[in-house]
Amino acid sequence: MSRIVSTALATTGLVGGYATGRATKKRPLAAVVLGAAGAGAFLLWMKDAGTAKAIALISAYLGGFGASHPLAKKIGAWPAVNSVTAGVAILSLVLGGPKKNKDELS
Repeated sequence: MSRIVSTALATTGLVGGYATGRATKKRPLAAVVLGAAGAGAFLLWMKDAGTAKAIALISAYLGGFGASHPLAKKIGAWPAVNSVTAGVAILSLVLGGPKKNKDELS
């Protein structure tokens, strides 16, 4: 279940952060949405998937945010945000789940 929650937080942070910034014209408010959702997702990823995967996922989250800016100049703002959000969501679903213990690996 946490895999779904962490993915939902990550997608909310990216899409919600952009939507907040666009609607309010206040980048600091958009950063609050992006940061709060990212922090929540990171904590869940750490708990469920471990530190290494959580670091990889938050790097993808922040990298996606950064990549959406130049990508927006090529394909438009919403398509760029939706593209990076989809990428982060897929990574979160694949990597963000619970660690398998030794008993489950056999």
